[in-house]
This record gives sequence, structure tokens and C-alpha cells, in this order.
Amino acid sequence: MDPQKTSYPLPVGEPDPQQSGLGFEIADTSLTEALATLRKRRWLLIVAVVLGASDGAYKAYTQPKLYEATGTIQVHNGASNEYKLDTGSGYGDDLETKINTEVAILKSDSLLATVAREMNLANNSDFSGVPPGSHRSLDDPNVRASVVGELQGGLQVSLVPQTEMIDIGYSSLSPKLSADIVNKVVDDYRQWSYQTPVESTRRVSQWLSGQLEELKAEVEQTQKQIMDLQRKMGTLGYDSSHNQLQSSLEGLVGAEGAAKIARINAESRYRMVAGMDLNTIEGSIETTPGTAPGELNSLRGQLASAKASYQQLTVQSPLGLGPNHPQVKALQAQIGELTKEIDTEQNRMELQAKETYLAAKASEDKTEQELDAKKAEAYQQGDDLVQLTILQREYEQNRTLYDGLESRLRTAEVQAGLEALEVDVVDQALPPVSPTMRPPSSIIVSTTVMFLLGGIVIAFIMDGLDTGLHNIHEIESVMNMPSLAIIPQAKRASVEQMAPMSTAQRNINVLTQPKSQFTEAFRTLRTSLLLSTAGQPPKFILFTSAMPSEGKTTMASNLACIMAQGNVRVLLVDADLRRSNIHHRFGLTGKLGLTTVLTGTSTLEEALQHVPEAPNLDILPSGPVPPFPTEMLSSEAMVALMERFGKMYTHVVIDSPPVLSVTDAVVIGHMVDAVVLVVRHGKESKNVMRRARDVLARTGAPVAGLVLNAVDVNSPDYYGYYGYLGYSYGNVDGDSWETQPPAAGEADAEGKDKR
Repeated sequence: MDPQKTSYPLPVGEPDPQQSGLGFEIADTSLTEALATLRKRRWLLIVAVVLGASDGAYKAYTQPKLYEATGTIQVHNGASNEYKLDTGSGYGDDLETKINTEVAILKSDSLLATVAREMNLANNSDFSGVPPGSHRSLDDPNVRASVVGELQGGLQVSLVPQTEMIDIGYSSLSPKLSADIVNKVVDDYRQWSYQTPVESTRRVSQWLSGQLEELKAEVEQTQKQIMDLQRKMGTLGYDSSHNQLQSSLEGLVGAEGAAKIARINAESRYRMVAGMDLNTIEGSIETTPGTAPGELNSLRGQLASAKASYQQLTVQSPLGLGPNHPQVKALQAQIGELTKEIDTEQNRMELQAKETYLAAKASEDKTEQELDAKKAEAYQQGDDLVQLTILQREYEQNRTLYDGLESRLRTAEVQAGLEALEVDVVDQALPPVSPTMRPPSSIIVSTTVMFLLGGIVIAFIMDGLDTGLHNIHEIESVMNMPSLAIIPQAKRASVEQMAPMSTAQRNINVLTQPKSQFTEAFRTLRTSLLLSTAGQPPKFILFTSAMPSEGKTTMASNLACIMAQGNVRVLLVDADLRRSNIHHRFGLTGKLGLTTVLTGTSTLEEALQHVPEAPNLDILPSGPVPPFPTEMLSSEAMVALMERFGKMYTHVVIDSPPVLSVTDAVVIGHMVDAVVLVVRHGKESKNVMRRARDVLARTGAPVAGLVLNAVDVNSPDYYGYYGYLGYSYGNVDGDSWETQPPAAGEADAEGKDKR
């Protein structure tokens, strides 16, 4: 046995038909699917349309006669705004925001509750339908909610585009009540527009007054602390620049500089005099205050004159007087006296410069001592100065804030009556003459459309929640595999017709209804299977399903009979070792079968059975139920038996258990050429079919496709597959069986089988 197998990969996420190895592609038909969904749920749409039309007609012809009164007002910033101190306030810069705000106020619960209370609408029979003389109170939350809700429901507030005007309307059963409510709403709104700014300003004024009292106390406390600290520091007024200590420091700094200059001058004079040449001292002393340079110069002149006279008498005189001459002695005595006086004067001048220097030095030292003392005192007052600065800054801030709030409070008091908007009545509401009613056709159409849209939404929701598979397109999309055939529901023969039939004829419809749609569907399945593999038709064909009761045994039995009608040998094997059924379908015994052959208790020839209705068909029942069916089907004996089948028969059709119940079908799937998945119409869900698809994909079984069983051919979902009802075969046993002619490929396959 060398079966040709096709690969079937496991889908990941959305299935990719191009990679399935089946050459099957699903087209994008979203619009078609939507139309199919609506067609499938058409009864829901019909019911929705009928209900919508009925409800619309009821509303149209039972609508109450409502009288609508309308008034118009203009909301704007009036002449009072010209007297505002702050012209930037208000809503003048954003008219749209302001108008929308006013519309919301007109619809507010508080305003309408005021209207209802003043008009006593809770006990108005025309408004709420209560009997006359009722005594309901708006203090009751339920009554208030009911009355205000009804008032809001009948009130219409709309803007007039590109204007400052607002239309206010109300509809009720009474013309006068409608007009009265509109006018009352306008009056209360105007009153509210005046009271609200005044009340708001009053609340702000109260708050500002409280803040001012606190700030005033803080300012007074800070002022007292500043004054105490200034008294301690000796400052004048509130300016720290007049501090007495600071004034003393400034004077001492100046005095210190002057003393230092005086000391430097005196020291320089003293050192100059002390180190100067005696012959040149008179030139410098003349410029020095407090000295007598003329006297020293006179003494020096006298000394020079005396020396000159002495020289003349002793040296230059022709007489040549000697030292003992009286004149010479007198001159010598005069010279000595003058020299002594000059020395005394020079010493006096040096001593005077020294005393002046010492006095200047003492004055400088005293000034520095006093300055150091004042500096120490100033350092001690540094913390007080810092504290004073902090207190002054806090005082200024609190005082500025106090002045600003006081000014704001006075402004608010002045503007209290100027913040209100101007509300002018353009058109006062008058009782309407005739009621306002919608056209019946408009009500019916709109209601019908709404019901229809709701029905469409419900139809798609139901379709989305529906996990069932209703047509071949859905099954192909979920399974990602092509459909080999669609098997219609078999038509049962009557009791009189079944009386002369054998067991095989009663259970195998293709044997008794050769020209029916049911039989033609199996011929289509045979053709699809013969053309499903490349190179040569499949020899081993396995039928399985996702869950029990899908009809796989019916598929295998009828297909085996159809294949056996040609010039080929066909073997039908019942490999469902747990719930065997094929031998019952053909009226055979199940004592010998596949299990006895695999265990060696009987030979294949002994287990094979035949039915006279299908001469070319051999049937191998399952035999007794074994304890371990899966191990028996996966044994070497089963592999050898399959090889023997391949040599003896042209086609081998195998019936196996469901893939999601046991693993028998998966085990046999590796030994066959084609696996056919049977799906019963309307039975399985999408989740079950996806699980079956994944199981087959993981095992790599050569899946040829699926067969949709027990289909109602009269359903609109399958009209495209069986839309040839006008073409039919002749009458068979009194019944007409409409079929389609065999496809060209099917005829070729049948001929190949005969050869």
C-alpha cells in the first residue's frame, strides 16, 4: 500500500486557504453575508416592520391635541453695564457661551420648581390630570420629581440663530395653561437674573469683610511690633536710615579719617625735621605752620655777618689783628652767642614737630577706640535690624492686601445692582388658536423605520451569538476545507413500499431510489473523491465526524454501494469497534469481523460478508467489541491487513468513530488516502467543528474535504446548490425525485472505474 496523502497544516489565528494544500480559497463576501443574515432572519424583520407600523398607526391616530404657546425674549448686557467700575467683567466677549448658559438655566430644575410652586401645577387638573380639589405638595420628593419632569418634557427652549433671542414654548392640553406657563417661566427667569448677582455679591461681600477684619488685626499687630523695636533701637519714625547709632558711626568714621590724616602729616613733619640737614632746615621750616623761620634765618644771617667781620679783622685786614684784640674777642663772643641761639632754635623746632605728631597720634587712637566701641554696639543691634526689616516687609504686604481688599469690597458693593443681565420680552406668549399635531404618515414612517433598524440590530446580534452552522459557506469558512457534496434529507418509503424490501434495501436508499436527489448527491460525492487526489483516485477512504450521530455510517454505506455499481471491487469496513452498526444496516451477522481477523480467531475470508443487492461489494463488520480498540487498530496486524485490502480491492471505504470522542479515527487516518469529515446540517456548533479541524490538522491526516449531511434542499441557503428543480427524472414508485445530471468529471470517473 502506497497511499498518496495531502498535507493539512494547523491554522494559526485566521485560516489561510492558500497554505492548506487544498487549493481552496474563500472570497470576501461581507455584503453577501450581511444580506444572507437578514434573509435568514427575515421573519424577525417582518415582525419588526409590522410592530412598527402598528405602533406608529396607534400613536398617529391617538395622539393628543396639544396646544403650543410660544414667547420670545432677548438676553443682553443692558445700560446698567455702562456704570460698572470693571468693564471687563461679564459675558459680552463670548455671546454663544452666555446664551447657552441662559438656555440651560431656563430648563433647570430649580427655576421650573419655582414656576410649579407659584402656579400650583401639582394640583392643576389641566396640567397633571389630578382630580379637582387635590392637595399635593411639592415638598414631597416624588410629587416634585413628577411635576418638574412633566414640565421639562413639555417645555421647548431654543436659540434664534445669530441673535441674542431665545424662543420659549410649552405644549399642553389647555391653550391658556400653555401661555400662562411660558409667561410665568419668563417672569421668574427675569426675577432670577436680578436676584442672583445681588445674592452672589452679598456672599462675596460677607467673605471679604471677614478677611478684612483678620488683615486689619494683623496690620495693627505688626505695626505695634515695629514701633516697640524702633524704640529699642533708637530709630525715628519708620525709616531705619535715621538710626542714632548709625549717625554716630558715620561721624566717627569721618573723624577717624581726619585724625589719621592729621597724624600722618604731623609724623611726616617730625621725621623730616629730625633727619634734615641743619643748613637746609630753614627752607623747609618756612612752609611749616606754627614755626618762626624768619627768626632762625635772622640768627643765621647775623652769624654769617659776624664770621665775615671776624675774618676781615684777622685775615684780610692789613693790620692783622690778633685773637686777643678786643674787637676780635667781641666778634668771637658774638659768634658763640649766635651759634648757641641757633642750636637752641633748631632744638625747639624739632621738639615742636614731635609734640604736634604725638598729639595727632593720641587723637587718632582715641577716635579709633570710640569707633570700635560703636561698631561693637552696632553688631549687637544686627538681629534687631533684621527683625525690623522682616516686620516692615510683612507690614507693607498686609497693608497692601488690606487696601486692595477694601477697595474691592467697596467696588462690589457699588456693582451689586449692576451685574444683572437685561431680559426684554420681545413676544409675549398668547393662547394658541388651534392644536399642533404631527402628520400621521410621518409618525407611522418614523416609527416603522425605528422598529426596522432595531430588528436589523437584533438580527445581527442573534447571528453573532449563534454558534450554529447553517449553510455550506459558514462550514467551509470555519473548517477551511472544501465541501465534497451536500447530501439532502432522504425520503422514506411508505410501509406498503417497504414490506417486500430486504433489510439492506430499507436502510440503504441508493439501492431503491437510484434516480433521487439523495442518490445523485452520492454520485457527486463519489466523483469529488475520485478527483480529490493527484495522480490516481484514492484507494482507502475514511469516513469520520466530530461528534456521534452525524451520519458517517450512512455516508460510508451508501457511498460504498454507489462505488460498487461500477466494474470495481469495493470493501466496506466497519472500524467503529465500540458502536458497530454497519452489519445491522445490511441485515448481516456481527459475530465475525475486523476484531476476529486482527486477533487471529478467524480468517479474512470467513469474516467477509455479501449482500445480493450489491454484487461487487464486500462488507467486513467490526466483530465483537474488544477491550482495547485503539491498540488493536494501531497494531502491526492492522497495517498488514490494510496492505492486504489494497491488493484485493479497488476501493476500501472505512467507517470510524468520531474524532473528538476517541482517537481511533486519528490512528486509521495515517493509513488511508483520503479522510472525509461528515457534518450533519444544523447539529454542530462552530466551536466543535474548529476543535475537530484542529485535531485533524495536528495529526497530518489527508483530509479530502467535508460532506454536509441531512440538508433541507428547500431552504433558501441551499437554493444555489439545488436550484434546478424544474429538471427531474421520471416517476419512481409513485414519487418524483428531482436530481441534477451527472457532472462531466463524474462520468469520466465512472468510466475509469469500469475499466
